[in-house]
Amino acid sequence: MQSKMHGKSLPRHVSESKRMIVETSGPSKRLYQVWKGSNKFFLGGRLIFGPDVRSLMLTIPLIVVPVILFSLFVSQKLINEFQHQLGKFIVAFAVLFASYDIVILFLTSGRDPGIVPRNAHPPEPTDNGNSSLRLSSELSGIYGGSSSLPPTKDVFVNGTIVKVKYCNTCMLYRPPRCSHCSICNNCVERFDHHCPWVGQCIGRRNYHFFFMFVSSTTILCLYVFSFCWVNIKRIMDAYECNLWGAVAKSPVSGFLIIYTFIGAWFVGGLTTFHIYLICSNQTTYENFRYRYDGKMNPYNHGCFHNVKEVLFSGIPKSMNNFRAKVIEDSARFTSLHSTGHVMAPDLAKPSFDLEIGVKRHTVSTEELEDIQNQFEIRPLERCNTQPSHSIWTDDKGNWDDELVAGFGTKHNWERTHDIEASSAEFGTESGFGDTFHSEAAR
Repeated sequence: MQSKMHGKSLPRHVSESKRMIVETSGPSKRLYQVWKGSNKFFLGGRLIFGPDVRSLMLTIPLIVVPVILFSLFVSQKLINEFQHQLGKFIVAFAVLFASYDIVILFLTSGRDPGIVPRNAHPPEPTDNGNSSLRLSSELSGIYGGSSSLPPTKDVFVNGTIVKVKYCNTCMLYRPPRCSHCSICNNCVERFDHHCPWVGQCIGRRNYHFFFMFVSSTTILCLYVFSFCWVNIKRIMDAYECNLWGAVAKSPVSGFLIIYTFIGAWFVGGLTTFHIYLICSNQTTYENFRYRYDGKMNPYNHGCFHNVKEVLFSGIPKSMNNFRAKVIEDSARFTSLHSTGHVMAPDLAKPSFDLEIGVKRHTVSTEELEDIQNQFEIRPLERCNTQPSHSIWTDDKGNWDDELVAGFGTKHNWERTHDIEASSAEFGTESGFGDTFHSEAAR
């Protein structure tokens, strides 16, 4: 019994723990500098890319290099063959159209695709007279959880019930047609897909630029493909040779024919697929989901209205001002020599009084500074270094079995000891833990 009691003795570091308030107030920064998503920003937050922006270093050469080869090796013969400056126009059009394609690529990749701003705290659940639900929400908000919030909600879209999901990362209920991109770590309006070729999510604010990019790339491939064949045909007529002989005389034309044929199949098929999506007012994500669930599309208003809505409805304003200044101002509570956990609660969060059952008023940073100026904060230290004695120990500090047995059973003693331990921990955090032990020693 004595060994068990010693095994349950109060840990020494609990009574000697010292807590200090570390207040940090950093300088103001731009929103893009403290952005929690995985995006990459350039030009002071004016351009926003996805985390895989380096893929543009592959996409751009795939467009530019074939046009350069076409202009240097193929178009020279076309200029000589065609009269009335037609040959020069053929070359100029290829260069200008490729430049237009690159501009559309950057308009697709370097803009906000429709990111929904994330919340700092979980939303308040619907009370419905249930105070325990609100209490659970307050506690989950303090500890960073959202277990009391329903995972989905039902909303009506054109008379059809659509479920919107709660995003634990962004701490919000996603609007209809919104989804969270695991690559960019953002919720995006009218999320279509994340395109690795442009290094960006495709959403409401850049979808029609994306469609213009894939369609213009398809046209560029077909343009180069066609005039390379024209060049091969001219060589066959001029030298009276077969196809392989013409390719041998202009190997660049043969290479570009194969290259643009493969490219036209790839981007051409993608363009055709998105034409179907636009006419039916779907996204790539919705197309696969509805096919799997067997659901009908509640956003389909007919081909004409769908095309008008998707391509000609205008670009909505971004919900994020990435160049806006934000002030980093927070107070963090750091536990020293304690159980090893570091607490960093946000003072802006509403606290909850478990005894009263109502919200307490939080203390702002300015008010906290005034309080610190009025009182001198010192680390808590033990008043004396003499070992504390209890009524249950003798002069040598050993447990007196007779006194313990006379007080009650083992079960009662363990409950009393747990109460003493809890009181000691509470006293340590409240500033009177050592006083409690001194009184117990007396």
